[in-house]
Amino acid sequence: MNVALWIVAAVLGAVSLAGGAMKMLQSTEKLAASGYGWVEDFSPGSVKTIGALEALAGVGLILPAALDIAPALVPTAAAGLVLLMIGAALTHLRRQETKLITVNVVLLAVAAFVAWGRYGPYSF
Repeated sequence: MNVALWIVAAVLGAVSLAGGAMKMLQSTEKLAASGYGWVEDFSPGSVKTIGALEALAGVGLILPAALDIAPALVPTAAAGLVLLMIGAALTHLRRQETKLITVNVVLLAVAAFVAWGRYGPYSF
């Protein structure tokens, strides 16, 4: 199970880091044109903050355990990602973008699995 948690955390970390970097580096206009219509409901600073939180969660899922420096940050990053995905799902629900909620629910479930495993029976 420990190997499965490492693999899931690594994939989730890479996805979160890539998504966060995209939100931080691209303009809101470019994001909106790429299909991220929800950015129109938020200020550019808010979008950048969401991207930064997502990228930090991605880094926090991998580096603390890999470097053996404060590995307790791994489940904390996973729990933070759960909260981000709840907010994302609520935003998509409010905008009636039901297809996009599926992605949020899958990422939420994977992050919850990592948080459960690393807080609970397979902690570092």
